[in-house]
Amino acid sequence: MTDTQVRSKTEIDAPTARGVDMKLEVAVIPVSDVDRAKRFYDGLGWRLDADFVRSDGSRAVQFTPPGSPGSIHLGTTSALWLIVSDIAAARAELVEHGVDVSEVFHPGAGPGGRLSGPDPERRSYGSFVSFSDPDGNSWLLQEITTRLPGRVDTDVTTFSSSSELRAALWRAALAHGEHEKRTGGQRDENWPDWYAAHMVAEQAGKELPL
Repeated sequence: MTDTQVRSKTEIDAPTARGVDMKLEVAVIPVSDVDRAKRFYDGLGWRLDADFVRSDGSRAVQFTPPGSPGSIHLGTTSALWLIVSDIAAARAELVEHGVDVSEVFHPGAGPGGRLSGPDPERRSYGSFVSFSDPDGNSWLLQEITTRLPGRVDTDVTTFSSSSELRAALWRAALAHGEHEKRTGGQRDENWPDWYAAHMVAEQAGKELPL
């Protein structure tokens, strides 16, 4: 299959009738003492994904229970985070459902630590929208296209839907086409191995094969 055929099929087949996947990623739980809570969850054997100070001065501490696709943040107020691969498409879908959703924003020195619009470089983890339900529960959508190293178990690769798996396969197919060009244009008989390595590395946030 040529690159043009792969690209055309990707453009036709990638959208799904059910809309954008919105995966529950993080539950922010309020704690009175971050260090004490950190010691508690570390003692449970949960994986520490992050502990750093954000640009606004707040501290981000994230743990993931063993085998869980979702994580917790230790914070001062409760909130729920969803991840999406396309923040603009996700926002448009929420608007279609009548949700009063914020404009897309990215972290910065603006009001509330926000600047209007997606991350200027469209970096993974950098673009957000938010909304609340009728009871005031806060939801935050974050665009993630490539995982940072250490945020997922590298021995486990999972896909929550056939559309997600299909999209990963087509990204691997496009990348493999470039791989075959670099190796002289010869058909790679071991393409299943190459696809598998690409898909696992992409989900784990590792360097992709060439």
